[in-house]
Amino acid sequence: MANTLDELKESHNKRPAFNVSQLWTDTMGRMGIRALQLLIIGTVVAFIVIALLNLTVVVIPTLVAIILACALWPLVRLCRKVMSNMLAAWTVFLGSLLVLGGIGTALVFSVINEWPTLVEQAVQGFNQLRSWVEQIMGDLGLSFDQSQIDSMINTATDFLTSPEFGTGAVTTISAAGTFITSLVLLLVILFFLLKDGDRIWAFFVSWTPEHFRAQWIVSGDRALQTFGGYIRGTAIIAAVDAIGITIALLILQVPLAIPLGVIVFLGAFIPIVGATVAGILATLVALVANGPIVALIVLAAVILVNQLEGNFLQPVVMAQTLNLHALVILVALTAGTVLAGIIGAVLAVPLVAVAWSVIKVWTGRDEPLDVDPVDRAAEQIQAVEDERHRELEQRKRERKAAKEEKDAVKLGTAEDAKD
Repeated sequence: MANTLDELKESHNKRPAFNVSQLWTDTMGRMGIRALQLLIIGTVVAFIVIALLNLTVVVIPTLVAIILACALWPLVRLCRKVMSNMLAAWTVFLGSLLVLGGIGTALVFSVINEWPTLVEQAVQGFNQLRSWVEQIMGDLGLSFDQSQIDSMINTATDFLTSPEFGTGAVTTISAAGTFITSLVLLLVILFFLLKDGDRIWAFFVSWTPEHFRAQWIVSGDRALQTFGGYIRGTAIIAAVDAIGITIALLILQVPLAIPLGVIVFLGAFIPIVGATVAGILATLVALVANGPIVALIVLAAVILVNQLEGNFLQPVVMAQTLNLHALVILVALTAGTVLAGIIGAVLAVPLVAVAWSVIKVWTGRDEPLDVDPVDRAAEQIQAVEDERHRELEQRKRERKAAKEEKDAVKLGTAEDAKD
């Protein structure tokens, strides 16, 4: 007992003196500092997002103007070779306004005029499809709450056919401003970006530190390529999808083929979700107007066009512009829709694509490498798992050998005892 007390006293005397600095240098301290840093960064980001949401009448037209300017910038460069900067800007601005504005206005109004009929046809198709499902489930002895489904259908129908849907889908730009104000601001910003976009970017770059200037310049170039390539590529893919599906609808004599084709074109600017919703709408209209056989053919045509686009056209047209995983795209669409409605859903994916391209520049992954970092990490993970598996197998063999040796010793002892 005395020796034990002496050992305790000795260990107590050897105990290191308490130091406040240790609270910040040990594991918990370092974790606390990092958690505090994350909280500060999260707070700053939250304040920035709140500020931007309160200034959407300025922010969203500016973002749309930047994206359109990036898409039109190659035309500006081409025009500058034969005319002044001012004349080149006016030529591209007025030309794009006449072409894109005229076509866009015609497309949008063609959908607006037929929208109530489209919604009515889609609801009828859904009700017909639901009756078939109810009959099949009744034969199987299954049932579901009919009142909840009817309530959801009525709510969706009332919203889609209400005047607020058409205005809300267009004026999501700002709750405080008006659509006209935002449109005028967008056109003004777009003109000045087409006229002085390179000088504006040079002004911002001039304020960056010299040792980081190269990264900023490359980041701007990647943003220009990503925004421009995304808009041009999406427009090409949307046009091909719309033309293919519209031709199929016209051949099958499905009513409202042109408005449905326009919806397919506009929906293509919302990746994954837009094309799916447009295809479902076309199938439901065909189901009501032409019957289940034609509806199945329309569905097959939609799937075929989407597969050709996803497997052949998109890899060629988009190349590395939208090098994002489908899960990232879905999360970006969800966040953009929650924050800014339809406009947010359209802008979310190109903004995330630009952010990722800039991150790759600043982390050194923009340059071509001998081995892709993700592939290398996957190989390392597999190597660690294989090594871990080998260690476990070795331990199992060692335990088995020890057990066999122990059993042999017991058996020998038992035999000696019998002798």
